[in-house]
Amino acid sequence: MNMRRSKTLEMLRAGKTVISTKCNTSDPRVVEIAAMMGFPCIWVDNEHVANDYFVTEKQIMAAKMYDTDVLVRIPRGSYSDYIRPLELDAAGIMVPHVMSVEEAKDIVRMTRFHPIGRRPVDGGNADAKYCMVPTHEYTQQANDQRFVVLQIEDPEAMEQIDEIAAVEGFDMLFFGPADYSHAIGVPGQMDHPEVVAGFRRVAEAAKKHGKFAGTVGGVANAAERLAMGYQFMNIGADVVALDNYFKDIYEFSTQFNK
Repeated sequence: MNMRRSKTLEMLRAGKTVISTKCNTSDPRVVEIAAMMGFPCIWVDNEHVANDYFVTEKQIMAAKMYDTDVLVRIPRGSYSDYIRPLELDAAGIMVPHVMSVEEAKDIVRMTRFHPIGRRPVDGGNADAKYCMVPTHEYTQQANDQRFVVLQIEDPEAMEQIDEIAAVEGFDMLFFGPADYSHAIGVPGQMDHPEVVAGFRRVAEAAKKHGKFAGTVGGVANAAERLAMGYQFMNIGADVVALDNYFKDIYEFSTQFNK
């Protein structure tokens, strides 16, 4: 018996573009609806959102029903915080605010099995199909079919971007322009020259060292960012969709009380 393969890795390795969308809400039915639409990957958040592991588990289950990957942005913490989403059968994890080469190496050590790292082994969870995947096959398949994303969001990391990208054992550099713009003193100015330079530097470093490049964007600027070399892009979020939907209804309703 084998682990579930990652659709995201399958597409990226074939040279295809992966467009994900983000779910901030905790209801797994929202993830299910997005998966029904055909997204290959859905990003759920445990860094900024108060979702516990039971919520994350249900979100992953909802996505898997439609063969959709879940990428979990984890809270920074112990090795358990890094590997538990993987054991729940998330296809990937994103580590926010990676600052240095040393930290990148530590992340690989905690999240990859031998011979790449020293991730602790427990095959009794969903990713190893509750002990039905033999241990030696589980460790090999997990290294091949689960992706680790390092998020670059700070000028300190940008100073070492080439060295971080060269670390072996992770799959993707993900540029976070919102926090980066905040860190350099131009919060929210995504078109600021320094932010645009950040987009380019991360994509170039990823390409140079054989990593995938990921970031966020919108329908209007997706082509521009893909042209920079990004292969993975998150567009939109459930809360934004709800904002727009309820705004349209409310604005329609105001005509009756003028």
